[in-house]
Amino acid sequence: PPPRWRRRGCCCGSGRAAGPRRCGGPSAASAADGPCLSLCSTFDVAVVGAGIVGLASARELVRRHPSLAFAVLEKEKELAHHQSGHNSGVIHSGIYYKPGSLKAKLCVQGAALCYEYCDQKGIPYKRCGKLIVAVEQDEIPRLKALYERGLQNNVQDLKLIGAKEIKAKEPFCRGLMALDSPHTGIVNYKQVAQSYAEDFREAGGTILTDFEVTNMEMAKESSSESEDGLKYPVIVRNSKGEEIYCQHIVTCAGLYSDRLSEISGCSPEPRIVPFRGDYLVLKPEKCYMVKGNIYPVPNPRFPFLGFHFTPRMDGSVWLGPNAVLAFKREGYRLFDFSTGDFLDAVTYSGLWKLVLRNLSYGLSEMYRACFLSAQVKQLQKFIPEVTINDVLRGPSGVRAQALDTDGNLVDDFVFDGGSGDIGSRVLHVRNAPSPAATSSLAIAKMIADEAKRRFEL
Repeated sequence: PPPRWRRRGCCCGSGRAAGPRRCGGPSAASAADGPCLSLCSTFDVAVVGAGIVGLASARELVRRHPSLAFAVLEKEKELAHHQSGHNSGVIHSGIYYKPGSLKAKLCVQGAALCYEYCDQKGIPYKRCGKLIVAVEQDEIPRLKALYERGLQNNVQDLKLIGAKEIKAKEPFCRGLMALDSPHTGIVNYKQVAQSYAEDFREAGGTILTDFEVTNMEMAKESSSESEDGLKYPVIVRNSKGEEIYCQHIVTCAGLYSDRLSEISGCSPEPRIVPFRGDYLVLKPEKCYMVKGNIYPVPNPRFPFLGFHFTPRMDGSVWLGPNAVLAFKREGYRLFDFSTGDFLDAVTYSGLWKLVLRNLSYGLSEMYRACFLSAQVKQLQKFIPEVTINDVLRGPSGVRAQALDTDGNLVDDFVFDGGSGDIGSRVLHVRNAPSPAATSSLAIAKMIADEAKRRFEL
């Protein structure tokens, strides 16, 4: 294969295969900063986004095509910094999703692959199980329907249990009936993502951090880089004016997937609307009240699973989250605000259609976000012993939820491309919310298959 990049006047002496257009001396070759950039960096495929889906996809691609040059471009200085590092850490079993959907198929496959991968790499996890608990009579039909859906999705060892069995599994939990999912687990997904990154690097891939993609354009054949312009016709440029050349692009940009699609000349639809989820945490001396995951019976009108109890790998227990509109795409605090992100959301007609259809639900979520007692009241439906003195405000995450022009939340994974010089060379992951972390290895296989078909790798 051709050299992955050419070094001109580079002083770091690292001899590594690729990197952005920068050179900061010997320290530039450190593992934290990635390789230094020469005047020209060329790759066969660039993956934009170093979250868990982007890293899993890059890992799968380089394993399938070891003779090609791959790069991952990440705007942050660290990997898995946003959705992949701000989630509950649950390994979902695949119960909730519409039979035949990509979510259902890839979640069941991905959970099995996740457990297998963690075993191979020695990454700790706990198969602590999950109870989906009905606390009201009118929830029982929905719970039974969920059980049937799980069976259709080939989720293993599901069973419905009564109040006594609920007490046996979760002594502090009350409920009329529950769906027992013994293969649901927990893991630190940031650790999993970092392991994917190590695999990718060891296979010869290059990860460029602090590289925020702001532009994609076709190289001009008459430029001084005419050789690269012919073989690597796409220029990807970052916010600092640094650029790489590549043949094809795969975007896994989460909260910015719609904007990257627009940059590449593809459709901005579906649009991303950010929803912030705030967690509470049980005080350490109260964590004994929760053994495994305890979930409510979900409202089928929404993609959110409701307030739940989630044990963590560090022994803590998270409670929540709620779901409220975030005024900043990466706004993890209550008062985080971005004028651009806010205007982008409130000027989108699809958001107003969603709000008007679900006004009471949205106002209830906002109320619970402001008042701790309202959140505790939700939790007491399942564990009455929990009081406001037992909880503290915890971390938050922001979910990248795709929304169409009719105000419908896009419920399945969405992958697409476009037409034209650049659009035909790009594969976009447009909507990959939960259970994308669980499904990451299965999604990666699908993306690698699609990349091979579209790009003729």
